[in-house]
Amino acid sequence: MGVRRVPHLDQQADVESRIARPRFSQAVGKIPASCSGCRDAGGVQKNFAASLDEIAERDAAGKPIEVWFQMLWGRTLPPRLFKLAGVRNQIGEPAAMPSESTVHIAIELSVSSWLIAARLPGAEKSRLHRIEGGDTAALLALFAELRSRASAKVAGEANVACCFEAGRDGFWLHRLLTAHGVAAYVLEPTSILVNRRARRAKTDRLDAEGMLRVLVAWLGGDRQVCSMVRVPTPDEEDAKRTHREREHLVQEKLRIENRIQALLFTQGIRARPSLRSWARDMAELRTGDGRALLPLLRTELNRLRRRLVLILELIRELEAERAEALAAAANDAMVRKITALQRIRGIGSNFAAVLVREVLYRSFANRRQLASYVGITPMPYQSGGMDRDRSISRAGNPRARTTLIQLAWLWLRYQPGSALAAWFRERVGTLQGRTRRIAIVAMARRLLIALWRYVETGVLPEGVEIRAEAAPMA
Repeated sequence: MGVRRVPHLDQQADVESRIARPRFSQAVGKIPASCSGCRDAGGVQKNFAASLDEIAERDAAGKPIEVWFQMLWGRTLPPRLFKLAGVRNQIGEPAAMPSESTVHIAIELSVSSWLIAARLPGAEKSRLHRIEGGDTAALLALFAELRSRASAKVAGEANVACCFEAGRDGFWLHRLLTAHGVAAYVLEPTSILVNRRARRAKTDRLDAEGMLRVLVAWLGGDRQVCSMVRVPTPDEEDAKRTHREREHLVQEKLRIENRIQALLFTQGIRARPSLRSWARDMAELRTGDGRALLPLLRTELNRLRRRLVLILELIRELEAERAEALAAAANDAMVRKITALQRIRGIGSNFAAVLVREVLYRSFANRRQLASYVGITPMPYQSGGMDRDRSISRAGNPRARTTLIQLAWLWLRYQPGSALAAWFRERVGTLQGRTRRIAIVAMARRLLIALWRYVETGVLPEGVEIRAEAAPMA
């Protein structure tokens, strides 16, 4: 069966090459001066087939598509199909560093041990090394040894490129390796293409070797093989701590309140005592059958009340510290964005901080990148005569996406005269339920784009009301 597939792939390559060749004219590069008349009326180079072969041989270093194909299907591509696929991927971004002088390294991180897969320049197989988890001295010593061996092999200075998956270890390892002259990359784990034919085997060795193949392909110019995480600076990462801590405190507050209400409900009590008059309300409480609360239940409720009061005090303390920090750094670019958002009626200090610290601190080239980062872009489904949009991707920042949808609901209440609210009412009308929930996500995307333009250019969204006490934005 495997032998019969190769001619089929060759035939498919012939068909694809005839169909796709007009698209690849830009990959040939500049036209030599002696070849000014080498193109026909359609702008396609006449000797294009020969040019494709030359480009494939010239840019085959690292063989990113062949590596990807081997990773998925366990066999190599036919030479003709490999040449065609190689040309397609060379149209993208150039390789970050030459593969013939680069040591490729992938690290599989775990709590107890780290497994390192390394491939020297010119080698076809990778070598595995295992060290104790968190032993950075041993890791750097191994990198130095591999670099020296590669430098002796290539008779020159060798580069080191390393990758690992984003996870619980954060970004400290990336900063450590970068400080020691290693080109470090953080892979987004869910973006790595895997074989979906059957149940996959899962071992540290397979994961490390898979990441190594992905790194070689990515550095070879195939930017579709995976997604790399943009590593924030230490200051950007630390700026997110305040609103994330507040989020966890609010969740803990809600959990304690639900626990108090559940304990009372088991006794037939539906009203929760007030924190201000807790002692009096607890003394007046009676169960559904007319009894006073039992001593142990009363003790547990008192402990929950003390924990709830502590959580509320921590939330107030955190919000006061955040306000002081914003006042002290009024000239900071991110603080100015937060202040600008707070001028809009309906956007409070927490929503403004989450939007800026999680999303708007980054630079985006266009609105598609912005919506994709938050994960509120619809996923297309096109097959044959069917062409429609499915639900949103949910592949972005979940905290920012949740905050943005909450803000969209509040926008309808506090900004009823805005163009966005009018757009929503025009399309939804009096409909309720699922249709309204779908439309609010579409409105949230438009709202995000409008707020992004506002903080970057100062142009207010149409029909937006500004707080009366706010000063004009500089």
